[in-house]
Amino acid sequence: MCGIAGIFLREADVDSHQLDQLALRISHRGPDNTKTHLDGPLGLAHTRLSIIDLAGGDQPLFADDGRLALIANGEIYNFIELRRDLEARGAVFATHSDCETILHAYRHYGEGFLEKLNGMFAFALYDKTKGKLLLARDRLGIKPLFFAETADGVYFASEQKALFPILPQGPTINPAALIQSLETGFNTGANTMVTGVERLQPGELAVFEAGKLLSRRHFWSPFGLPTAHTHFDEALDEFETLMEQVMLEHMRSDVPFALFLSGGVDSSVVLEWLRREEGARELASYTLTMTDAPNHDDLEAAKFIAKRFGLRHHIVESNLPTLFKHLPFAVWAADDFIVDHAILPTSLLAREAAKDFKVVFSGEGGDELFAGYGRYRRTKLQRWLANLRSPGSGGFRTRGELGSEWRKKLLSSSLRSRLAAGRQGFKDAWRRTPNTWSDLQRMQYTDMTTELPDQLLVKVDRMLMAWGLEGRVPLLDHRLVEFALNLPDDFKVRGREGKLFLKRWAEPIFGSDLIRRPKRGFSVHVGMCLNGENLRKLGQLLPDHPAFSGLFNPSGITDLINRQATKQDVPEILWSLLQLAVWHRLFIEGNGQKPDVFTDPIDFIA
Repeated sequence: MCGIAGIFLREADVDSHQLDQLALRISHRGPDNTKTHLDGPLGLAHTRLSIIDLAGGDQPLFADDGRLALIANGEIYNFIELRRDLEARGAVFATHSDCETILHAYRHYGEGFLEKLNGMFAFALYDKTKGKLLLARDRLGIKPLFFAETADGVYFASEQKALFPILPQGPTINPAALIQSLETGFNTGANTMVTGVERLQPGELAVFEAGKLLSRRHFWSPFGLPTAHTHFDEALDEFETLMEQVMLEHMRSDVPFALFLSGGVDSSVVLEWLRREEGARELASYTLTMTDAPNHDDLEAAKFIAKRFGLRHHIVESNLPTLFKHLPFAVWAADDFIVDHAILPTSLLAREAAKDFKVVFSGEGGDELFAGYGRYRRTKLQRWLANLRSPGSGGFRTRGELGSEWRKKLLSSSLRSRLAAGRQGFKDAWRRTPNTWSDLQRMQYTDMTTELPDQLLVKVDRMLMAWGLEGRVPLLDHRLVEFALNLPDDFKVRGREGKLFLKRWAEPIFGSDLIRRPKRGFSVHVGMCLNGENLRKLGQLLPDHPAFSGLFNPSGITDLINRQATKQDVPEILWSLLQLAVWHRLFIEGNGQKPDVFTDPIDFIA
């Protein structure tokens, strides 16, 4: 797990100082080592977190007498199998790095080389003979990659904040992406919060020649696959076989690993497969609890599971004031503007785990794969009515967070003109799906290509990498995604119960009481931080804050704060404005410098 960055210019040679500055801005992703490579118009930078081939896996990696150069972030989980086949084809490896297989796969498999890779990855591969730079991202978007084209050439990096200083006019907010984040909690698609910075899409390959974008294509799609099974027991058998192979590959590591144990179904499933391996008998697990929040049975479930299976369980305690003061750091780490309270506890959990580990497993993806969210279980009538009001996505994801009242009060006329962008990502995803798919499949796919890569996996990648910690999410292996998407609908949802398939598999192991208890999820009651003196200060600061200039109506912000003071029913909207002000102070007004781990966010934006 690492950070990558680079420059590919049209005419001039790369300046080493500029490349070093790119590397410095992603150094937290790879605290073990930093190396750069200069070759005329090309510059590559790699910051390393050593996981596999600790002694010999430094990057850039080279092949074909130096004519091929690579920097990669992530893990190629099937590197052992690939290496065996590639060596039979004549490849000569210089290291034992899993990432070196990318170079030789490109050399020996040709255009279809990406389809051979099982893993989470984002990489840059330079073919000097052809004068081409290839940027690629894994199928589900577990690992990030951004680029910016200027008059001089193309710049790229694992995190977009590394690219802000190279933008000719400096970083400016993209209004369409801002609307998306305010309405849905994240922005999605190729365009990002900052004009001129693009997001390489999940499963996408971009090719550059002479510093210019030549082509872009997707190398993976779950469309066109047959229904997996019509018999439940057959599907369970295939799941067992598939998970065995997926976990065999995901557990490859030259360093020990831990588990984030929530007490829910997904992390419990991952635990079961980890503990089946001989070396995971005393696995370390981590759970965060809020000492000043209402009792939450997820903690008791996690403690029960940890005790039953003999885990070295760590309970990380926090409270609302601590989370509140962690906001500036978490916003910096998130890089993008995502309104997700879970970035706060996730970051603090990663902070503790990173003291002893470099790798941690988690159960992200189970709800998307096996239809665990309540929004998948709305009736046909409910979705029909929703589609009448907001057409384009089959009545799925039709309601924004702001609501009509606060759209009118808060947003300037110029920002209101972009309101259609709030749902555009959902509509585009829905329309891409085959007509032969069920509505449930279409809903799952829509989430898998919007919220999953652009919010949930942003949280996992950035919050962990801010502490030099690699996150592995085996449930998001593309083979499992293909399997789950194509299960019959009634294997996943029946009546008001979701995630049926995964629960049925896990129930004999963990028991009905644990597996079938109501889904709760981790919640942070931010409204408790937005009252009293904090609210008074926000009333003084926010209406005229530079983050909102020209985009928001100061009077609307004042109305929002007064509403929170009297009825306390708009904390989510107010929280998103506070977080936007912090993001703006960090990246638009400031230079993106890392803030202290704990600092009052209201003082920070003053």
